[in-house]
Amino acid sequence: MAQADVASPLVRAAADGCYDAGRAAALSGVPRSTVYWWANHGIVEPSVSAVRERLWSFSDLMALRVVSWLRHPKAVDDDEALPASPMSQVRMALSLLDGLGVDLWQAECESPLLVDQRGDIFVNTPRGVLDTHGQPALLPERALQLVAPFHEGGGNGPHLLRPGRHLRIVPAKVAGEPHIAHSRVTTQAVAALARRGFTAEAISDMYGVGADAVREGIDLEHQLSTDVLAA
Repeated sequence: MAQADVASPLVRAAADGCYDAGRAAALSGVPRSTVYWWANHGIVEPSVSAVRERLWSFSDLMALRVVSWLRHPKAVDDDEALPASPMSQVRMALSLLDGLGVDLWQAECESPLLVDQRGDIFVNTPRGVLDTHGQPALLPERALQLVAPFHEGGGNGPHLLRPGRHLRIVPAKVAGEPHIAHSRVTTQAVAALARRGFTAEAISDMYGVGADAVREGIDLEHQLSTDVLAA
């Protein structure tokens, strides 16, 4: 029983999302070299597997974005920029994020988590914005929406819940992989078929999904692979 209790957090993390370094980099929008460097220096270690083939979870993608956001200067206006946050604030933000868990990632929420430039984390709920103690808070004037498209430090990551009009990412569904909405057809699957010469219409007939959704999936995988090669 004790062994099962120890393993269960890893099992849950792997079910919510399980990404190798290239995939974690492409989805988070953080360059792969940076993802490796942070893993090697204990800043954001892959929580599914930290040895051999390292594997990052869905919540790790959030952590990568938090660190990148906080560790880069932010322009305030033409004459002023906020400096990068010190690592102590970064680690505090990561600790708060870890304490929140991944139950907040629901497809109905547009951007459930936000982090301001000081590293404070907020939760956007139907009852309004709450702080990490569950108390009402004002929406930060400048805040990163953790699931929104991410463009920081030269990276380029998609929306982590809705990477396309017909696409979704739902933790605990197909291991957190981008897929066509209302199906279990992953964008990797349709892109692989397209590389073999199948048209979007043929793939659409094969899986019983819309051809527009198939094309979106192919385009997303092309974007992700291009971003990884450029990193």
